Amino acid sequence: MSEVISTDAVIIGAGPCGLFAVFELGLLDIKCHVVDILDRAGGQCAELYPEKPIYDIPALPIVTGAELTQRLLDQAKPFHPQFHFNQMVTELIKHGDTDFELRTDGGIVFRSKIVVIAAGGGSFQPKKPPIPGIDAYEGSSVFYSVKKMETFRGKDILIVGGGDSALDWTNNLAPIANSLTLLHRRDEFRAAPDSVNKMRELVAAGKMQLKLGQVTGLTGADGVLSSVQVKGNDGAAFDIQANTLLPFFGLTMKLGPVANWGLNLDENLIPVDTEKFESSTPGIFAIGDINHYPGKLKLILSGFHEAALLAQQAFHYINPGKRLLFQYTTSSTSLQKKLGVA
Repeated sequence: MSEVISTDAVIIGAGPCGLFAVFELGLLDIKCHVVDILDRAGGQCAELYPEKPIYDIPALPIVTGAELTQRLLDQAKPFHPQFHFNQMVTELIKHGDTDFELRTDGGIVFRSKIVVIAAGGGSFQPKKPPIPGIDAYEGSSVFYSVKKMETFRGKDILIVGGGDSALDWTNNLAPIANSLTLLHRRDEFRAAPDSVNKMRELVAAGKMQLKLGQVTGLTGADGVLSSVQVKGNDGAAFDIQANTLLPFFGLTMKLGPVANWGLNLDENLIPVDTEKFESSTPGIFAIGDINHYPGKLKLILSGFHEAALLAQQAFHYINPGKRLLFQYTTSSTSLQKKLGVA
C-alpha cells in the first residue's frame, strides 16, 4: 500500500495558472501539493515555447515562458509547495462532502480537501506528419518543439509549416543556423503578418530559403538526417540538404483521465461559475485553459484572476465556519510576514 499524503489542496498542473494558485492559496495558509505530467514546472510555457517572448503579462512588457515560470516559482517559494513531476493523476474519488482521494500513475496517493485542475487543455501532443520512417529520427534530428535555441546553432535546418510556430522559429533560428529553409505547401501563411514579412525579408537578403511543396521522404542513417525529399507544387521532386527537421503541424489535445472524473464537461472543457470558478462537483475547481464560462478568454492573465477567486472559496472548505478577513499584501503585516518581507 502506498503511503497517503494528506494536504489541504492538490493542484493538477504546474503551468502559470497552477503556480499562481499556489501563491493565492498560500496567502490564506492553504498548503498545496502540485502534480504535473511533465518533468518540470511551467506547463506549455516550458514545454512548447520556453524562449518565446510573451507580451501580455501585466507589468512585464516582454518575458519568455521560462522567465515567467521562474518568477512564479520565486513568488510561490515562501509557501513551500511540494511538486510531483512525471506523474499523471489517473483517479479522483470523492469521500463525503469535502474529502478527495487522488492516485497517480506513479503510485502516489493524496487525501485532499480541495482539488484545483489547472491542466491547460489537457495533455498536448504534436501532430506528426505522415512521413515514412520519421520515428527513427525523432529526438535526434526531428523535433516538434524548440526547448533551447542553442541546440540548433550551426545546423542545416528545414522547418515545415505555415502557422505562428513555424514562422516564429524561422525568424528566431535563421541567425544562428548554418542554413535554414522554410517549406510550406503554398505561398500563403496563417501566421501573424509581421512574422511573415520578417521571413520574406530574410529570404530577400539571402539569409534563408522558402520552398513550396510537401515532404515525401527522409534520408539518413542511425537517426541522423542528411536530406529531405520534397514534391514541389509543380509536381517536380527535389532534395533539401538538412540534418534537422522541425515540423510544426499544430497540436492535438488529449483530455486524458479528467474525462472520467464525473465532471459535467462541455466539449472537453470544464464549465465553472464566475464567482469562485468551481466545477459541478463542490470542492473541485478549474482554472486556465481547461475551464469554460461565458466570455472566457484563454489568456494567462485571466487564469491569474481565476486563481485569486477560487482561493476565497477554498478557504471556507478548509476552514468551515471561520470568517475570512480580506487583506492586501501592501498593508497587511500578517501577509508580509508570510512572504518574508516584513
